[in-house]
Amino acid sequence: MLKCRAVWKKLAPLARESSTLCRQSVRRAGLNNGRPVRVQVAGMSSGPLGEGGENKLYFLLVAAAGLGGVAYAYKVVKDDQRAYLERMSRSHRTATQKVAVPSKPHAVPEPEPQAAPLSQEPSPGAPDAEAVAPSETTEPLPGPPSAAELTEPPPAPVEESESTATAAEPAEPLPEVVAESEPTAAAAAETPAAEPAEAQPKVVAESADSTSASQKILSHAPYLLIGGGTASFAAARSIRARDPGARVLIVTDEPDLPYMRPPLSKELWFSDDPSVTETLRFKQWNGKERSIYFQPLSFYIHPEELNSAENGGVAVLTGKKVIHMDVRGNKVKLDDDTEISYDKCLIATGGVPRNIQAIERAGEEVTKRTTLFRKIEDFKSLEKVSRNIKSITIIGGGFLGSELACALGRRSTESGLEVIQMFPEKGNMGKVLPEYLSNWTTDKVKKEGVKIISEALVKSVSYRDDKLEIQLKDGRLVKTDHIVAAVGLEPNVDLAKSAGLEVDSDFGGFRVNAELQARSNIWVAGDAACFYDIRLGRRRVEHHDHAVVSGRLAGENMTGASKPYWHQSMFWSDLGPDVGYEAIGIVDSSLPTVGVFAKATAKDTPKAATEQSGTGIRSESETEDTAISPVASSAPAPTVAEQKDNYGKGVIFYLRDKVVVGIILWNVFNRMPVARKIIKDGEEHADLNEVAKLFNIHDD
Repeated sequence: MLKCRAVWKKLAPLARESSTLCRQSVRRAGLNNGRPVRVQVAGMSSGPLGEGGENKLYFLLVAAAGLGGVAYAYKVVKDDQRAYLERMSRSHRTATQKVAVPSKPHAVPEPEPQAAPLSQEPSPGAPDAEAVAPSETTEPLPGPPSAAELTEPPPAPVEESESTATAAEPAEPLPEVVAESEPTAAAAAETPAAEPAEAQPKVVAESADSTSASQKILSHAPYLLIGGGTASFAAARSIRARDPGARVLIVTDEPDLPYMRPPLSKELWFSDDPSVTETLRFKQWNGKERSIYFQPLSFYIHPEELNSAENGGVAVLTGKKVIHMDVRGNKVKLDDDTEISYDKCLIATGGVPRNIQAIERAGEEVTKRTTLFRKIEDFKSLEKVSRNIKSITIIGGGFLGSELACALGRRSTESGLEVIQMFPEKGNMGKVLPEYLSNWTTDKVKKEGVKIISEALVKSVSYRDDKLEIQLKDGRLVKTDHIVAAVGLEPNVDLAKSAGLEVDSDFGGFRVNAELQARSNIWVAGDAACFYDIRLGRRRVEHHDHAVVSGRLAGENMTGASKPYWHQSMFWSDLGPDVGYEAIGIVDSSLPTVGVFAKATAKDTPKAATEQSGTGIRSESETEDTAISPVASSAPAPTVAEQKDNYGKGVIFYLRDKVVVGIILWNVFNRMPVARKIIKDGEEHADLNEVAKLFNIHDD
């Protein structure tokens, strides 16, 4: 009605002016003839044919203006009534949806039979009526029929539902309802979208089988993190710490949310819970229980809500792999052809387990009886297999192989499982530990119930008579039911070609600078990063703590910190609850070493260390306390410690050009800041026995 008054105010002066002009013209014509003329007020243009033509023109103009005003007023009234009906029906429908939506975001009710909507096709921006409208129909509001009823007859006499008004108004946006192409996705996103004013619980991350609608909506992420491992999660936390309103999207090809990998080969195997493969919860050596996941589902927001979230957040798109990267266009392409643009990007794709060529060419029967251990699904599969076979062989004598061997060896005493570990070195972890300590470790692994086959090079693998036969190059033959290949990791650099990023020819991985930058707005962290260490030179590290530290640094630099990688990350390995070690720097058995040992006590075990620190993930218990600088002595440099069978606890120094470049703390825990300080100083020490005193190894 306000529009009608505005139109009339504009047309009324025009009509009055036209009438006044007509009267003045007639009056002037009468005076020019010398006698007064009687003017007919109601019929200005009446008279003999051919007279008063100008008056007729004015009359026609006034009449046309009047008719136009009436028509426009009628249209405005009809539009106002229709818009009123739209608002009323939409408000009622939203209220009905709030009652129908379940409290849990992922609980999707079965669609109920609904009244058939009118045949008019909804606009692309409007939601599917059957997906979001309630099944109950309401009485139509009083007033003129809707626009849909005016334009086409209904196919059958049906009650008008709220979805009719939604389909009939394509020009008006619907902010209350999120448009979805799938009823499941619409139901999942309905609750937070309908009530933006209320505080809503954060929706869990999108799963692989329900992400299609989200990918269509989410086309841009200010911070895009490729990979769902430790480095990505550490980067996301770092970004949010420096930029509380940041919107971070993690894209991972795994079906799981970010989780920690170390328990997969350590604590999970020692759990007494028969449902551990489902709960993925474990007890640390100190008896405390925790989940393998970094954060619960409620920590993350729904991917499609990322750009609309007021305070930003972290979203995870699971089960999707980035297959192409357009560096110039600042966008990536997923394996379902979805494209996502970004402002800043982190590549944390980790690595893939290496396989043995003899297994790769052995055929399908051998391949399906071989586990390449890396992910949660690998743990679940191997745990199940180990309970249903009689013999299992682990190929590899490094960290992963030795940890799995000890874990399965302890189970063998209960189930009668035969556990075999073979490797080309002379002893366990022969590439890391000095020979005397490697031999001592091998004896320790044997006591766990593991059969050790050292200096073993695999020639071929075949499947005969329901058994795998491993033929060694020296003629030995090993028969087993299942193989676990733990022979290292290959950095995942699949995106290097499409992105035009450099891959290091010596160490592998994406080549980055000290700030972990590969391009001006692209960073790399974790196992896939070949970075420049300002103290030790170019390196690539494959350990949990490095993923934490490099991910955190990359996140800081993505928000403008411009910090170099100066922190020396550590790594650790436990051979059960009684033997463990922590290491930092370059630990290579080919380097000269100096070991200083002391008698161990009950406090010098991984179990005791976790009881003191409260966590089994020892990188989380590290502090940045400043260590006391070691005091050099004039005594001659000692030789390698040869305390036979007395390696309870100690410190092993790795030297390069008489400078300490690596340190292993053998059953010595919570002293990593001291080791880091020694490597950072980069000084030559005449007496490493004095340096070893800084670790308090002689204290009871």
